[in-house]
Amino acid sequence: MRTVDEYHESLKAMKPNVYMGGEVLGRENLPGTDIMDLTIELAHAKEVQHLTTAKSHLTGETISRFCHIHQSPEDLLAKQEMTRMSCRLVGGCIARCMGIDAMNALSVITYQCDQVHGTEYHQRFLEYLKFWQANDIVGCCAQTDVKGHRKRRPHEQTDPDLYLRVVERRKDGIVVRGAKAHNSFAPLADEIIVTPTRFLTPEEGDWAVAFAVPGDWPGVKLVCRGARYRDRVPEVATALSGKGEIESLTIFDDVFVPWDRVFLNGETEFGGQLALLFSLYHRHSYTGCKPAMSDVIMGTTALAAEYNGIEREQHVRHALAELISVAELVYGCGIAAAVKSTKTPSGTQMPDVVFCNVARKHAGVNLYHEYDLLAEIAGGLPATLPYSEEYASPEVGELVKKYIMRADGVSAENVYKCFAWISDFSCSSMAGVMQYAGVHGGGSPIMEDIAILGTYDIQEKKEIAKRLAGIED
Repeated sequence: MRTVDEYHESLKAMKPNVYMGGEVLGRENLPGTDIMDLTIELAHAKEVQHLTTAKSHLTGETISRFCHIHQSPEDLLAKQEMTRMSCRLVGGCIARCMGIDAMNALSVITYQCDQVHGTEYHQRFLEYLKFWQANDIVGCCAQTDVKGHRKRRPHEQTDPDLYLRVVERRKDGIVVRGAKAHNSFAPLADEIIVTPTRFLTPEEGDWAVAFAVPGDWPGVKLVCRGARYRDRVPEVATALSGKGEIESLTIFDDVFVPWDRVFLNGETEFGGQLALLFSLYHRHSYTGCKPAMSDVIMGTTALAAEYNGIEREQHVRHALAELISVAELVYGCGIAAAVKSTKTPSGTQMPDVVFCNVARKHAGVNLYHEYDLLAEIAGGLPATLPYSEEYASPEVGELVKKYIMRADGVSAENVYKCFAWISDFSCSSMAGVMQYAGVHGGGSPIMEDIAILGTYDIQEKKEIAKRLAGIED
């Protein structure tokens, strides 16, 4: 397993292809680097290695759990607990889930495709997985196509490149063209894994493609935007001051992919299955990260109530009960999804579809309500808090400290730090990104509805009703 220094050296060695703010950048000091660092450090922390590491089913070696293919319900449970723990530490997304969720999906679909078509995708995948595990790879999944006209299928678009597709097949590989959107932390990944984004019809073979390339591969262009928490003077800096995250519109401009990195090529019936399976694994990851976000909102709300002197008021207690209910219902569904998981023919453990999707939907539709509860308890100060320079100013600093005081016994410094954190977490550019991600990341609520209704046995429930009603036909 790599050290943080080794990870940084690998980033420095990558070719500059990050387009952001009018510059073409390398990968040094990008927003979110500290989060990736933490995921690497945790694999070396003995007190949590039972969660953060696993034994490779291929080699028997100890590896990062972010490089592991789930073999049992216990693996899924450990992944979920690790995710909640890690997300609490950074106050948000830990980013490594996308890559390994895609790898787990590929481990299932490549095997199934081989059984039907006699292809060799699964053996290619296993060789690629050995490379992943041996090098402790940081991966990113690029799934969401830009989609163009939303009412048209891929082959109906005016511009066929609005869904990523194969434009040429050669003896030594394929050439692909298109773009994938919303790729969180892509510039900080060693490898980018591409999967389809939807079900495909028989005439859409060019769009039924899955592959992996290094993040700086020729023709790959990462068009990025970053967000950071506000910098503050050292006296009142928060744990996350100046830190942030980065998103990519990942463009594949006639990118050549050698055959040993191609895992689907024209098998349309498996394109949609791969898309759904990545989403399933990713939604199970959300049963760890979304409860962690609720933990952060819950703790911040409780602290604001304490500092405001209202922590025992009934409306505060009711708000906290609502936040607890969201966190633990989502987490409990994740546990159920692991316990009710099944072993696929490839040997990979697959979480329960209904429990994963119910959890993700419940988290998504409640997210803004959770922030609403925080805003109600905190009041307006997070949106109007004076800058830290004024807090530390020799001219007005003492007056600022005097007039931000709240409950007796709480220092001005602690009041300021608390509300500076709430400001960063709830009403900053970084907060806006996190809130949108909380709704749409891993699939918008309508996509969970589709997955739930496509799997759930409604007819069985109708039969229950008919029996109770005495209907016999």
